[in-house]
Amino acid sequence: MEILLITVFSLGYLLIAFEHNIRIDKAAIALITGVLTWTIFVFYSDHHFIDEELAHHLVDIGEIVFFLLGAMTIVELVDSHQGFRIITDKITTKNAVKLLWILSILTFFFSAVLDNLTTAIVMAALLGKIIKDRQQLLFFAGIMILSANAGGAWSPIGDITTIMLWVGGQITLNIVQAIIIPSLVCMIVPLVYVSFKYRGVVIERPAIKSGDKANEVIPYERNLLFILGVLGLLFVPVFKTVTHLPPYLGMLLSLGVLWTVTEIIHRNKDKKQKHSLTVVGALSKIEASTIFFFLGILLAVGSLQSTGILNSLANILDDVFNGNLYIINIFIGFLSAILDNVPLVAGAMGMYEIKATGDFAVDGVFWEFLAYCAGTGGSLLVIGSAAGVAVMGILRINFIWYIKNISFLALIGYLSGAVTFILMQ
Repeated sequence: MEILLITVFSLGYLLIAFEHNIRIDKAAIALITGVLTWTIFVFYSDHHFIDEELAHHLVDIGEIVFFLLGAMTIVELVDSHQGFRIITDKITTKNAVKLLWILSILTFFFSAVLDNLTTAIVMAALLGKIIKDRQQLLFFAGIMILSANAGGAWSPIGDITTIMLWVGGQITLNIVQAIIIPSLVCMIVPLVYVSFKYRGVVIERPAIKSGDKANEVIPYERNLLFILGVLGLLFVPVFKTVTHLPPYLGMLLSLGVLWTVTEIIHRNKDKKQKHSLTVVGALSKIEASTIFFFLGILLAVGSLQSTGILNSLANILDDVFNGNLYIINIFIGFLSAILDNVPLVAGAMGMYEIKATGDFAVDGVFWEFLAYCAGTGGSLLVIGSAAGVAVMGILRINFIWYIKNISFLALIGYLSGAVTFILMQ
């Protein structure tokens, strides 16, 4: 069964990678792969056990999907009111290198406060307002994925894996001082490399067309939605910290508030104009295929976790590398580019107990390095992180294009940050 499951998963992964060549949407392939893996599993296991496992994974998947849906809707709502012009109008440089550094630094620190997924969605919307050329837009988006994942790794609320380790008691706020320098190196090294490539390149900005939605809203409405949108996103980690409830509930609460506000301020407008400026209109513009892609991939990875394949993999790593915690974590980072980092981190948390002292103590070297590697290793492939998958769906980034243009940059950043962490010890 294990061989059959791995074969189906690998084939689905391969078809997603060559989506552009076979001309089948990756969301369709992901859904087929996700359902097929569970179908195979059910023929080799007890039906009641499968029901329990599916119910367990559905909770985790639902949290991510609803979080993603809420964040995408808020961003689209702000965009429909031209709220991002408040930022884009202040970024006046057309120098590609300067723009890369400015946006990367913003993304890095926003990810630590919001989280890398939300920040990636915001930046994907922002880039379309700043860059006209499609290839330049995609390249900048790839760099933003690297920056978002690097920024999320050093914050307890910056990535789902750091949240898991924080809630599980493996790390505390000490993760900030332990990981921020390696994470900065992970972002800066690719930027330095790219700065030479893009030296002298000028970015052409898209013109605001007449009849744009900017003519449908007054400055007060634009500013109000931008402020409420940003505050709504910032509210999510605060909500999580105060209530200890899942982040998606905070995101849905923020969406509900914005929905109510837009209904009130546009209540006197005609039906057509109001539709384009409320949540109903925003929902019609969201790439639903991104949601289904997420669903399919998470279902497929969940089946590998329930069958014990991922836990077996963790045990194999421990045996192969003779318990060398640095090599194990670096390899987990590479695996995060192929598999979801959540079950990999969950497997590591299950394998190793928290000790009173040593590398496996609270804020021990193993747990801190795991946070870095699992958080940034996913950047190696566009499908390897939630931020990458979201941007891939929103901007239609091709899997092979990402490998050709971004993966090497992600690799040198990832390894540079890992070496920095090891040297710091």
